[in-house]
Amino acid sequence: MKRAKRVAAAAAVLVAVQVAAGAVAQAAPSPAPAVTAAVVAVGGKAEAGTTTPVRITEGQVAEAAPGGTILYPSVTSCLTVTVRLRDGGLVGAHASLFQVPGEYRSDRILSELKRRTGGRPVRAVEVRGAVGAWDPSYFVKAIESYGDGEAVPFPTSPDPGGIAEAVAKGLGQPRARVTVEDVPDGDQTVR
Repeated sequence: MKRAKRVAAAAAVLVAVQVAAGAVAQAAPSPAPAVTAAVVAVGGKAEAGTTTPVRITEGQVAEAAPGGTILYPSVTSCLTVTVRLRDGGLVGAHASLFQVPGEYRSDRILSELKRRTGGRPVRAVEVRGAVGAWDPSYFVKAIESYGDGEAVPFPTSPDPGGIAEAVAKGLGQPRARVTVEDVPDGDQTVR
């Protein structure tokens, strides 16, 4: 019974989030076209020399070597976080509203992204996706971690500033280095 109530509450949050995201996504610009040059992450390390983009699906974190490309497929109610390293490399995370089994939850993904980035110098951090679907607190406490009787926050309007603050704090980066952009549903390619 308790699990059923949590599932019903999560479903209500998802519907509200999808409505908010849909309203925001309609006014967003078109996504960038697909790219052909990229690198592949092998054994946790990025290697140059291939033409396949590094594919990062929901709940995953991966890296593309300098000159490489990251492909985030099917970004609907998600946010992508791409760390641009000073050497030209990219480290990315595909944050999902709900945890994909075996992958990182929204409240764990920034710490993994920070770990993967290590102490390397960061040029910029780009957050893209369904900005209107996300409450900044989801990076601190994932939707599925709320217990019975706890109210799950849901956004009533887009909060790009709050999302930028949460990402900057989670990655230990200056707020000025983080940009947030609402983009429509679909694949995202980052070069």
